[in-house]
Amino acid sequence: MSDAVETVRYPGVVLITGAANGMGRGHALALGRRGVHVCVADLAGADAVAEEIVATGGQATAYRLDVTDPAQWTDVTSRIRSAHGGLGGLVNNAGISRRLEFPDTTPEIWDQVLAVNLSGPFHGMRAAAPLMRDSGGGSIVNISSISGQIGYFSPAYSASKWGLTGLSKSAAGNFASWGIRVNSVHPGLVDTGLLAGADSFVTAALGSVPFGRMGTPEEITDVVLFLLSDRSGYLTGSEITADGGLVSNGLYHRILAEAGGELG
Repeated sequence: MSDAVETVRYPGVVLITGAANGMGRGHALALGRRGVHVCVADLAGADAVAEEIVATGGQATAYRLDVTDPAQWTDVTSRIRSAHGGLGGLVNNAGISRRLEFPDTTPEIWDQVLAVNLSGPFHGMRAAAPLMRDSGGGSIVNISSISGQIGYFSPAYSASKWGLTGLSKSAAGNFASWGIRVNSVHPGLVDTGLLAGADSFVTAALGSVPFGRMGTPEEITDVVLFLLSDRSGYLTGSEITADGGLVSNGLYHRILAEAGGELG
């Protein structure tokens, strides 16, 4: 038996939205270290991330992109086609969170959250898929949430992530003949800026996480890398949940803890 280590192959060019900060930045840096030309896109501009990747020996191009604008998606993918000739991966990472219950969710907030979290990936896949098809196929990774698998108190955020779960499965079927895989990632509590100022919420929520801690951005990046790589070549239309066991066992984890071992 050979002791040689198998080489993991990644797409030559990958586009990541929401890449200026948080998990998107982490995904971009990790891909840059693996020889991928990373197209980093963000509404706020992603020049700093691109410069960081290049400074460490990688390749990157920054784009300013409002994911809610179909015309900007068309422009960015056209520029990628002209500059690189192809695109092998898309990570729809851009997202916003508004922790508001029904009475506090205004129509404006509802429209904003759905526009970024759901319409953004729709416009992105619609613009990128033909280029990926012409490039020989590839992988699309949509960053959803466990809020797209369970009931969540925020109607706008929950609806957007449930919608993204269904959108991912629909796209997987549509794009399979083009050699494009589409999967969704469902993080639970992850230590990023989206949870800033939510200390009491996080503390209470951790009581339902069997692992007893938040996830790290790096742990989510590992899932994204797997889905982009050839190691997941037969995986499409799937949901990967990375939540420390919250969805699968959170309820009874909390019940057992509160019961103090009294099961009789």
